[in-house]
Amino acid sequence: MKKKLITLLFIFSVLNIFGQAPATSKTGKTITSNAGLSPAEMVTNKAIRPIKKIPLDDTSILIYDYDGSLFSFDLVSESINWTVKATDAPSEMCANKITLLNGVLYVPFINGEIFAIDNQSGDLFWKSRLGNITDQIVLKDQTPIINDGKLFITAQNQNQGSNLYALDIKDGSLVWNYKLDSAQNDIQPLFFNNKIFLPSATNLYSFDAKTGKVLSQKTFEENITGKPITDGENIFIASEKNTLYALSPEKLDILWQFKFDENQNNVKERILYKDKKIFIGVQGSQISSVYAIDSKAGTQIWKVDFKDDNIEYITEEVNNIWGYTKKKKLFQLDFNGETVFETKLTTLPVSNIEFPADDNLLYYYCDAGLIQFDLTEKDENVYYMRTTLGDNVYTSYLKIIR
Repeated sequence: MKKKLITLLFIFSVLNIFGQAPATSKTGKTITSNAGLSPAEMVTNKAIRPIKKIPLDDTSILIYDYDGSLFSFDLVSESINWTVKATDAPSEMCANKITLLNGVLYVPFINGEIFAIDNQSGDLFWKSRLGNITDQIVLKDQTPIINDGKLFITAQNQNQGSNLYALDIKDGSLVWNYKLDSAQNDIQPLFFNNKIFLPSATNLYSFDAKTGKVLSQKTFEENITGKPITDGENIFIASEKNTLYALSPEKLDILWQFKFDENQNNVKERILYKDKKIFIGVQGSQISSVYAIDSKAGTQIWKVDFKDDNIEYITEEVNNIWGYTKKKKLFQLDFNGETVFETKLTTLPVSNIEFPADDNLLYYYCDAGLIQFDLTEKDENVYYMRTTLGDNVYTSYLKIIR
């Protein structure tokens, strides 16, 4: 009797430990229809008219303002062509970027809406929504990744966790969905070699882009918070602390790892590849740096320090690294790490930098509006002025239509 009681207790204990796992674990399953998703995760879409290729309005620049509105601004007439806004954003916030493909704009909004928009008229081809959440930020720091007829994007949901979505670019409908480990995941995915690569908490996943099936999973000792990039052969990704990893795309084996200075971290989106070099902008408590790292060997080629300041943004343009810092320093470095240009701005950029055809100009957005910067005169010209100045501005985004 005693042995039977012990056996029953053991069985109940096992059921209690393992039997509840499927009910509490919400990760690890690819779903291909709304039937397998909660209302807060379902995809609703409305096709308004068929997607078609649209000629480019190449005299205009797209301004995704920090209040969450997107508008097309004519650089010749200096007038607004059209404006599009989210239906019910929980706050005035841009926080995302735009993808332009065949004259169609794919625009995510913080409330989970995604619009496909005619770049000339601002008319919608379709609109989609990820979940039914109206009081939280669902899409943040996302650039729609488009390939093979699909749009890939990561959504976050404080109550349900976060999800990687693949949508059909023809109408915005759900193709597949995967529930991720972290409830707060705002890293954009990478499409490479018919796979999607995306970190979530301490894991890095590779998915079959067509089906959403998990192909590989790599677990690290710390969270991975850097945007994944590729050189066309391998994958590169940074941890939340001070390590950059190179991984094989097939099995996610670590090929090499590079350590930044001990007090430097927070790479996030400040990482790019060009000409067998990885360029990274890292922040630090006292020194922020731009690194150039050999993509094959994982060794440092050069490093440029910014003392008592933090790098906010870097980009590559014609074999030069451009960026700006928190203290309004605009800089240009060549591929040898030499400073080509540096100046102190009077306005603080809150967007990416866009370079028009004129080599002596660049555009960025600040709290006052669109700035056209003359590199020769070092002059900041307010090209479009907002009627009000925003408080606690997160980000804006610019894209010259070309």
